[in-house]
Amino acid sequence: MTLYVWGYLQEYEKERDDILDAVDSVFRSGQLVLGRSVRKFEAAFAEYHGLAHCVGVDNGTDAIVLGLQSVGVGPGDEVITVSNTAAPTILAIDSVGATPVFVDVHPDTYLMDVAQVEAAITERTRCLLPVHLYGQCVDMAPLKALADKHGLVIFEDCAQAHGARHHGTIAGSMGRAAAFSFYPTKVLGAYGDGGAVITDDAEVESRLRRLRYYGMKDQYYVVETPGHNSRLDEVHAEILSRKLTRLDGYLADRRAVADRYAEALADTEIVLPTVAPGNDHVYYVYVVRHPQRDRIIEALKAYDISLNISYPWPVHTMTGFAHLGYPTGAFPVTEAAAKEIFSLPMYPSLSIQDQEKVIDALRRVLASL
Repeated sequence: MTLYVWGYLQEYEKERDDILDAVDSVFRSGQLVLGRSVRKFEAAFAEYHGLAHCVGVDNGTDAIVLGLQSVGVGPGDEVITVSNTAAPTILAIDSVGATPVFVDVHPDTYLMDVAQVEAAITERTRCLLPVHLYGQCVDMAPLKALADKHGLVIFEDCAQAHGARHHGTIAGSMGRAAAFSFYPTKVLGAYGDGGAVITDDAEVESRLRRLRYYGMKDQYYVVETPGHNSRLDEVHAEILSRKLTRLDGYLADRRAVADRYAEALADTEIVLPTVAPGNDHVYYVYVVRHPQRDRIIEALKAYDISLNISYPWPVHTMTGFAHLGYPTGAFPVTEAAAKEIFSLPMYPSLSIQDQEKVIDALRRVLASL
């Protein structure tokens, strides 16, 4: 059987009874859209982050779209972020009519290089969008100082950082609002699409609730402002509520997997993940680096191991974003990393036996290069 980077099939086998019970409980409730399960999950997810509000939406991309709109980002604005991210981050910025402006990343963590942000700020800049990538947080103190200095809003992309902390503060609670994805592969994943925005700002929360429901507030069919049809499903909300109680356990298991990789591969030429100072990494993916990345990935297929690259194509190099005007070479750290990084299998239910299979196969392949 092929061993993949993601382990949601193994998770399902382990948690099957509870997941099926969650589905049955929703179907029997008769509340299939924006019912009790969504309200329960929203309250629990907000409380987990120490915030007042959570608004569930239908996917992580919409969480960014609606979130940006709710904090006042729109046509003509600029949003500073990174090119080393999933394309949906940038598609969401484009969707609200704003322009993404990129800065490069740190060569060790692949996170936003905050030292480059101020030079990218213009009179059109409205928002700073840090992507807490791979499971750890951007350096937020200097970013918040820049936001305060220039009167900008911070909107966090936490799609890969459920439960991550930065100097003790949980990801998603360090800006005006934050977006999460609950895609099945995420640290906290549903069994389909799902997303949410969290905030302490009651005005932002009110806008979000209108935006996700056509722009309506109190009365169906009365649109107060143009909105979307973007609602977190009751079934996914019920599953997420139950999984949220196990989230800290998932994080502990992921860190144990990371520790075993670090110990077993420390004497190889593989570049292992660097944890930034003050960060509690949750290892959404275990990103390593090697100049012969493609040969390694291909060779591991003979051992029934299929690996993933996050991300092989920086967003600014994609033809769909050519209109932004960034030439190849604009962000050398991002572009160099994209040619060498790849992810080893990382999920809570990864057995020690399967992890040892990966480690042994990887060492064999490295020895053959």
